[in-house]
Amino acid sequence: MTLDATQTVREIVRNNPAAVGVFETAGIDYCCGGGRSLGEACEKANLPLDQFLAKLSESLRVPPIKEDCHWLTCPLSELADHIVEVHHAYVRRELPVLAALAEKVNLRHGHKYPKLGQLRDLVESLQQELFAHLTKEERVLFPALKSMEEQASQGMSFIPAFFGDLINPIRHMMEEHDDAGELLKGIRAATDNYQAPEDACFSFQTLYNGLKAFEQDLHRHIHLENNILFPRSLEFEKGRSGKAA
Repeated sequence: MTLDATQTVREIVRNNPAAVGVFETAGIDYCCGGGRSLGEACEKANLPLDQFLAKLSESLRVPPIKEDCHWLTCPLSELADHIVEVHHAYVRRELPVLAALAEKVNLRHGHKYPKLGQLRDLVESLQQELFAHLTKEERVLFPALKSMEEQASQGMSFIPAFFGDLINPIRHMMEEHDDAGELLKGIRAATDNYQAPEDACFSFQTLYNGLKAFEQDLHRHIHLENNILFPRSLEFEKGRSGKAA
């Protein structure tokens, strides 16, 4: 794959999964902000385009992880199940722990570090946002994808979901991904990019490390949806319904 500044970040990571690590390290949003061109992304991140292109080109030489290639061709239902079983489960397991820890650290150290109160509120908002979001995907969107695929496997005629075209809930889910991304930006700013103060206690450090790991997993989570599952689903629907995408 030849890289240039006009390609979108989404296009690059979809065709070259090894590029995800390069974008992650550079702090370039490849999930919610994946619609930007590479040139725009580098400009926003204050990165020299030529140097970043060289790093991306180097990543092309790394054999892609078999799992990453698998998601490009596997059944939609398999990818949806993977997202639920791995990433949705991670959110439900880790976010309440982080919210409780943010409350605890703020109570103990908020008098010295006022940003901890803001951090606590941001983590709580993220939890409310994501828990509602996951429920909508699991109860509405993902069952619709599976039903569409099941109809095809049984040779049935195309039957639209009750909500109409898939683009309707998908657009809404992507907007909510953007909202979660903005909350993550706020969390990163409130934690100085997850750099705990030198005198931070164990709980303080655990909170920051946990939030950093959570952000990385959520990036991967949203990447699988925005850049792979959703485009593939829309393309599948287009082929089944005969409508233009």
